Amino acid sequence: MILGASFGGDLVTSVLQGLPPGTVYGLIAIGFVLAYKTSGVLNLAFGAQAYVSAALFFQARNEWNWPTLPAFVLAVVIVAPAIGLVLERFIFRRLPTESSLAKLVIAIGLAVAIPNLFELIVGFEPVAGHTPGGLLSHGATVFYDPTGLYAFSRDELTAMAIALASALGLAALFRFTAIGLEMRAVVESPRMTELNGIRSGRVSGFAWALSSFFAGLAGVLIAPRFNTLAAPDFFNLVVVAVAAAAIGRLVSLTWALIGGLGLGVLIAIINTFLPDLAEGHSWLNPIQDNITSAVPFLVLFGLVTLWPAVRRTREQSDPLSGVDPPPAAPAALTRSRGLTVATWVFAACFFAIAGYVVLARADTSWLFLVTQAVILSTIYLSVTVLTGFAGQISLCQGAFAATGGFTVFQLASHFGVSTLLGALIGACLAAVIAAIVSLPTVRLGRVWVAIATLAFAAFFDAVIVKLPFVAGGGTSLLQGTRVPRPFVGPIDFADDKSFLVLAVVVFLAAAYVVAKIREGTVGRTLQALRGSEVAAQSIGISPTRARVTAFAISGFLAGLGGAMLSIQQQNVNYANNFSPFAALFWLVLVISLGARTVEGAAYAGASFSLMDQIIFRGTFIGWLLRSPERVPWFFPISPKWRYVLFGLTTLSFARHPEGLVENGKRKAHQRMEKLMARRRGPDDPAAPRGAADDGDAAVAVPEPVS
Repeated sequence: MILGASFGGDLVTSVLQGLPPGTVYGLIAIGFVLAYKTSGVLNLAFGAQAYVSAALFFQARNEWNWPTLPAFVLAVVIVAPAIGLVLERFIFRRLPTESSLAKLVIAIGLAVAIPNLFELIVGFEPVAGHTPGGLLSHGATVFYDPTGLYAFSRDELTAMAIALASALGLAALFRFTAIGLEMRAVVESPRMTELNGIRSGRVSGFAWALSSFFAGLAGVLIAPRFNTLAAPDFFNLVVVAVAAAAIGRLVSLTWALIGGLGLGVLIAIINTFLPDLAEGHSWLNPIQDNITSAVPFLVLFGLVTLWPAVRRTREQSDPLSGVDPPPAAPAALTRSRGLTVATWVFAACFFAIAGYVVLARADTSWLFLVTQAVILSTIYLSVTVLTGFAGQISLCQGAFAATGGFTVFQLASHFGVSTLLGALIGACLAAVIAAIVSLPTVRLGRVWVAIATLAFAAFFDAVIVKLPFVAGGGTSLLQGTRVPRPFVGPIDFADDKSFLVLAVVVFLAAAYVVAKIREGTVGRTLQALRGSEVAAQSIGISPTRARVTAFAISGFLAGLGGAMLSIQQQNVNYANNFSPFAALFWLVLVISLGARTVEGAAYAGASFSLMDQIIFRGTFIGWLLRSPERVPWFFPISPKWRYVLFGLTTLSFARHPEGLVENGKRKAHQRMEKLMARRRGPDDPAAPRGAADDGDAAVAVPEPVS
């Protein structure tokens, strides 16, 4: 009897403890569903919007010394809705017929660009080791216990009251106002709404402003629960939002709110009862310590992969918009023989000169950056295979790369295995894990594959990395995850120049394999599935086998590159190299420059590693002026502009899914061909006939049959 009473009391206490975060999770889910219902956009930039409001509120109160109310009005009432209006009016409204993949890619790019753009404009620096304050003074130190079971802090009571008032206000808006009725009508059919004289664009803009308002409100309310104020912390809110919204299948605001409350209560119950279950089971201790942050990720992955209702959720788009036309042939295959020879000669000369300069004259810092660029290009080839060939978005490439790095660390430090052999083993292990992750996602649409892999990446970051047999546990906190350089016969790769040569050899081998895959049966099968899965199945292609193969190859390349990066730095450096938010920028970078070619991966690796040193620090300008002292005063430029630049470059994905590099090459080749044709003259039989305008492929029109 006493045991039952104790259990019941603990359960009630857990429910009360979970209500404050649960109400904020519900607000996040409501805002997420609002944007999805009216535009079909899974807004992965939602966490970035929440971060902007939370950081602006903190900046106004602590740096500008504003009172709480004006700071709240600026951050939540003015700036947050304005961001939503800008996103809807200038970006997503212009994509009404694009595929869900284009909308997802653009949302990912915005998730990277928005926080960095805000920090540059406002001059805000992420706060570490300091818990942001709430709306009320002493919000975290003054408590009230109305039930006698759990003492609520002022911040928690404020969050619950505001969340409840916001939910009731939204319900009244939908039920009793004209704009609420119009929003419901736009959700059902924007075209029918237009026929009735309602401007669906205006209604959609209002919905986005309202969604962004909820993002800003949730960001300010949940910030006191963090001990830091940085964009990656708020990115995890996206997973929470999707997990709660998935309970309502992304369409029900009521169930989204219930889902948020349920997540908060579930986390509190686990925190209450798991310690008792873990007693006597030491292997559960790492899981117990990190299960709180992992619950939303597990719930989301389970919902997406196991609940058929979520998998059948209708995408808000034109039924034909997701059927991509066959991509144009790579520019390298359509140029003339003379231009091909000239290109190869120029490339050979350029790389010969660059290689000589790097190996003969570069100092240690430049050798490090060039080697890092080559290794990252190997990792980015994994995106080429999975996104460029298969048309799938994976947000857990960082986890696969980290698997390779941690495998090398464990094998080298505990078993004395050669690091090169450990790199191959780590790549194979990453391939196996990638294949296993892909199995429950093979029947999902592209968007849901991205969401499922995001959940896995977040779980890997929250739990797997903390396990002793993965990252070393407490020992790694003191000694680091050190990885030695290898020996091969007389060659000691501790020398940076020797290791650069090794990295180039590994990249060239990986690039050759990827190029052969694109030209072979696997590549053509993946391209067929990317164009139309139904048509591919009709000719006997198995989507399951093809996608599992693509994931496995992608995982192998990521694991191999992650192992090489860890060997180069002689440390895994998980937080800097492989965290989910860092890996998100990998995807943005490769997609922006070109996910369908090996050259795109190489350009992405060079851009990530070298752009800051060459461009933003003014080194290139100094070379041109032949004097570092003559570099303009505005250098060095903040490296955050790199994230802003490539994040916003994803906006071009809808028009140029092949990437900026491939699109630029195609246009340059067309201009060169036209110039050569004019020099040869119109009567030259070698001159091209019917060349298309810049940016368009030439199309042969057959003669009519009489």
